[in-house]
Amino acid sequence: MQANDVWLVVPLYNEARVIGDVVRAARSHFPKVVCVDDGSTDDSAARAEEAGAIVVRHPVNLGQGAALQTGFDYALTDPAMQFCVTFDADGQHQISDVQAMLDLIRAGDVRVVFGSRFLDDRTEASGLKKLVLRMAVAYTNLTTGTRLTDAHNGLRVLHRDVVERLDITQNRMAHASEIVAQIGAMRFDGRQVTYAEAPVHILYTDYSKAKGQSLWNAVNILAELIWR
Repeated sequence: MQANDVWLVVPLYNEARVIGDVVRAARSHFPKVVCVDDGSTDDSAARAEEAGAIVVRHPVNLGQGAALQTGFDYALTDPAMQFCVTFDADGQHQISDVQAMLDLIRAGDVRVVFGSRFLDDRTEASGLKKLVLRMAVAYTNLTTGTRLTDAHNGLRVLHRDVVERLDITQNRMAHASEIVAQIGAMRFDGRQVTYAEAPVHILYTDYSKAKGQSLWNAVNILAELIWR
């Protein structure tokens, strides 16, 4: 069954090799996909459009945080939108995980579902990378008042109420922590926003690693958090 109240928001930068397949797979379940082409220098935008996505373009590369905010702004123009899913362009996220996360948020008990690589053993990553990511999670939990096991996973499901209040200003790697911090500070009817985590499988391929999913990316996340 297709979900017409869901928008997938996909930051897109130089992913012409895979973005068509990613969009087609996503749209088999979620017809509303907006790709924010963040100043790509290849044919990413054209491949995404051919696969059926709406494409919004940044004339220059601003960063993933800026791309997400642009995608949120676009999705909010659809009055039927009730949920936004942040989804990567390089093929490492699984549609089956999105469906499970949507089932959780549709139950009505939470307004945000964060994907976590650390709630099961499906995601294969080196021990050192896991250690660095857990250090980044610990720092984020300490500084945001949240309690997560994976704060820097790009797969999230957000209720419209939350999307309307988000204002991402950190364009680069620190945007993930900023999203967590803003969600942690949100209040609805005087109470903190409710959130949950769900286990997800992040598929690290040779392609995605070459695009920046290496150990050094995890180190850079931690370094930027501490610097900020």
